[in-house]
Amino acid sequence: MRRVVMTNRDFFVERLEAEAPAMLRVIRALPADKLDYRPHPRSRSAGELVAVLVGEVAGPVEMCEKGLINGEEPKGVTSLEKAAADYERLQKQLVAHLRKVDEATWNSKKIPLLMGGKKVHEGTFGSLCWELLFDAVHHRGQLSVYIRPMGGKVPSIYGPSADDMGM
Repeated sequence: MRRVVMTNRDFFVERLEAEAPAMLRVIRALPADKLDYRPHPRSRSAGELVAVLVGEVAGPVEMCEKGLINGEEPKGVTSLEKAAADYERLQKQLVAHLRKVDEATWNSKKIPLLMGGKKVHEGTFGSLCWELLFDAVHHRGQLSVYIRPMGGKVPSIYGPSADDMGM
């Protein structure tokens, strides 16, 4: 029997695809009229966090297409449906790009991360993909804590929530 070995890139793509439905459930669970909600003056608003989630897939798409990520502070979103559609479109685009990335690029190619044109970080192609996915999961968690105080119902993420027993 031949043993099939999953590469790190393959595992990343599998996890990226697995996380997408929960990301979309959280975005769509937000009350659309309360995107300016923030639990503390120093916290990002709900709309800004949604923009971060969209940016976490837009950045790697840019990396695939241009060899760098040039981010900026999130400005927020005005439409949850547009944000959800953008997230879904970009995530599918990213998966298609990643399926074409060779192992040498994934493991070794150095990619600069810029903020407003200034280099703030650098990592290998693969490490930046993982960092951005972990950051998105972190910010999704922040956003999920905002939902109930905003008057919404928290969706299931990895399992049932007090508001949503389904998956």
